[in-house]
Amino acid sequence: MTAAAWSTHALDLGSRTVTKRFRPGSHEQGEREWRALTLLDAHAPGLAPAPRHADLAADGPTVVMSRLPGGPLRGQRLGDRQLDALAAAVSQVYGAVPAHVLDEVPVRPGHRQYLAGRIRAWAPRARPRVGPEVGRAMDGGLEWLAGAEPESTGLPDVRAVFGPGDGNLANYLWDGSRVRIVDFEESGRSDRPLELAEITEHVAAWVDEPLDAEAFLGRFDLDATERRLLPDTRRLLALVWLFLLCFDDPDHPHNPPGTAERQAARLSRLLT
Repeated sequence: MTAAAWSTHALDLGSRTVTKRFRPGSHEQGEREWRALTLLDAHAPGLAPAPRHADLAADGPTVVMSRLPGGPLRGQRLGDRQLDALAAAVSQVYGAVPAHVLDEVPVRPGHRQYLAGRIRAWAPRARPRVGPEVGRAMDGGLEWLAGAEPESTGLPDVRAVFGPGDGNLANYLWDGSRVRIVDFEESGRSDRPLELAEITEHVAAWVDEPLDAEAFLGRFDLDATERRLLPDTRRLLALVWLFLLCFDDPDHPHNPPGTAERQAARLSRLLT
């Protein structure tokens, strides 16, 4: 999961190609990006940018890829056509990589255990700086986390998929008929509940034009294990975003005033 304040790269847009320039030392991000583009070009051509070339050994790695048509879904009102196309694109990426190949792909960053650990590390620093509304939601989330232990739902019985690892709707490009996907620096082996929660709980899904999360999720035929995991995974991601929004610089905010309070209300609803 990402937010603008933690961006690790810059983009150079050409007429036919895009060059992604990572910050110095961001070699793992560059490697994940290149791996994803190569895998998807082999197994789902056209869904993501085609890989052109990369310099992954440079201090600031670069990846060059084809430029895709369309504009980002973030900030758009999504009707049935867009929701159908978004669900089709993410279903395609989840199932694109054959199981025997996926077995060799590293687990994505930001897995449940990592996220739960980050929340616990953030709490002593974040809790004293928030107001009462956000504080109540944060306390509720931390109490839930202490009892739920979502990282221990560890998941030998959940089906593995290839996951982009970033739910920002800005990474989903709509050209009027289909959706394509960009930005794979957080990608890896994952599961559908985690990837779907990345989309529905990302701030980009509601801070402007809200995504109808239930309508979107209703387009997926989840099995019993996935259905069991999804609610807690959504709570976990919503709690992560509450902390991220609380760390937003008030002098240079990346989101409108009141966004953290709105997220607090969203998390409280998910916890009930």
